[in-house]
Amino acid sequence: MRSKIRGVAAAASATALVVVAAGSWFGYRELVKPSCSGEIELSVAVASELAPAVDAAASKWVEDGAAVGGTCIAVNVSASDPVDVAAVVAAKHGAILAGVGQASGTAVTPDVWIPDSSTWLLRLKKEATAFAPTNGASVARSPVVVAMPVPVADRIGWPETKLGWADLLKQVNSSKPLRTGIVEPTRDAAGLSGLMSLTAAASSVGGDAQGNTVGALRALATGRSALRNDLLARFPTANDPTAIASGLGAAALSEEDVIAYNSKKPPVELAALYLEPAPAPLDYPYAVLPGIEPAKASAARVLFEVLTTAGFRDRLAAVSLRAPDGNWGAGFKAPQGAPSPAGGPPTAAADGGTAAGGLDPVAIDRVVSSWSIATQTGRMLAVIDVSGSMKDEVPTANNRSREEVTVEAARRGLGLFDDSWQIGLWTFSTNLVGSRDYKELVPIGPLSGQRGKLEGALSGIRPSDGNTGLYDTMLAAYKTVQEDWQPGRVNSIVLFTDGKNEDDNGISQQQLLSQLKRLADPERPVQVIIIGIGEGVSKAELDSIVKVTGGGSFVTKNPTEIGNIFLKAIALRPPAPR
Repeated sequence: MRSKIRGVAAAASATALVVVAAGSWFGYRELVKPSCSGEIELSVAVASELAPAVDAAASKWVEDGAAVGGTCIAVNVSASDPVDVAAVVAAKHGAILAGVGQASGTAVTPDVWIPDSSTWLLRLKKEATAFAPTNGASVARSPVVVAMPVPVADRIGWPETKLGWADLLKQVNSSKPLRTGIVEPTRDAAGLSGLMSLTAAASSVGGDAQGNTVGALRALATGRSALRNDLLARFPTANDPTAIASGLGAAALSEEDVIAYNSKKPPVELAALYLEPAPAPLDYPYAVLPGIEPAKASAARVLFEVLTTAGFRDRLAAVSLRAPDGNWGAGFKAPQGAPSPAGGPPTAAADGGTAAGGLDPVAIDRVVSSWSIATQTGRMLAVIDVSGSMKDEVPTANNRSREEVTVEAARRGLGLFDDSWQIGLWTFSTNLVGSRDYKELVPIGPLSGQRGKLEGALSGIRPSDGNTGLYDTMLAAYKTVQEDWQPGRVNSIVLFTDGKNEDDNGISQQQLLSQLKRLADPERPVQVIIIGIGEGVSKAELDSIVKVTGGGSFVTKNPTEIGNIFLKAIALRPPAPR
């Protein structure tokens, strides 16, 4: 638990309550000054650990006669898990966030949202261009640290030795690896921040960058938890060598998590390691969500001012959070080794911090996608276009051909899949095998036995002189994947193409869609992902296919983007049916 209130938030989450928690300790306060009339009801969803401070500040403001333009203001603050609100907002804008899942049908969108991290806002903005919250400045801060049982931290030189993420990576990938854990990073901002730092270290230490990264991802995945409380429960529960050796040895958490954990006087306290380079902190952005009425927007602006006063800094200290500038108020108990700025005399009140500084939405998306692929399993048929137009050069890729860029993206993706995956490989054009448009290079089978075959087949792919036999190939691929459909996995097709169907001797679009509709079986679904490359692709044509089969189509004019698109497309697949 980050704080006593987190349990309340978890219960609220379980009942899919995002904005108003029935029976919670939050609520309206009586207005004591008669100088205003009417009422503006402002709903504010706040990350659980910050919610008590925001509620106290808002309550004091209301008691002092909060009003905008002569209208009274009532503020309803609710402790809300950021992933729940993110699901609601994503659904409202027709977007899907990898790993977040579907929003509850009873959840509603607040007027103001203060999640624990700007990464939530960036992920939503990337997937939903119409999502345009205002303000976004930070109202609190908590550094992301690596939490270790003190005896484990002592063994690696803490607190005297300055440690970095590369040092942690060595511990994770060693012959006797440190027992690591992580809260599911697609659903937890501290986990995501730590994961980004660790993967950045993996790509910069030299050698096989992708191998280092995949190794780190899989090591973390063996110790992942869906909920923070579950992860914390895996730290040593007794101060003896056996318990310490068998317990969790390291996890990315917030500074506030560590302070809250140690405040309960556990048998083995946690050390907070502030590794370099410092990961993105939890920055608690104040997001006024789009579409609220002007009166509420005015009330939200005034509430933000309330949350940037000197007095609010002390309220933050009471819940073990820092002010946006990294300093802290009276009563804050910093962990040993906490870096500067370190609690000197309180500085002048900040006007709110700048959230999301230095965060790259593309990098976030890539890490989330890589994690999703490396830690799930599936059954997939990859189908790659080898028509003549795939010979075209790509200026942004040193004039390599579209085929080379596509094959390289597929090869890099293959490196993320573990041996539990089943993968096959086809190519297609027109008349590749007699009058047949497609050719099986490797049948669908376990990667454990045919990774080398797949890598060899990818290396041998060359463009033909044919056209694009899209429809016949898609129908045959669908039948093949459905024929040996397996429960417990997502059975899918990923097809890369740079053109529209150009097979005069094949089936028509209407015939393809009609047959796919007839074959579609909700008990044996086949997910179809189509990645279109270049100007010659018809998005409408691709959409007509995935509308019938389920899945998605992605089109890019720049072939160098297909690697990231491929990762994203796989990561957004639904959970495997049981």
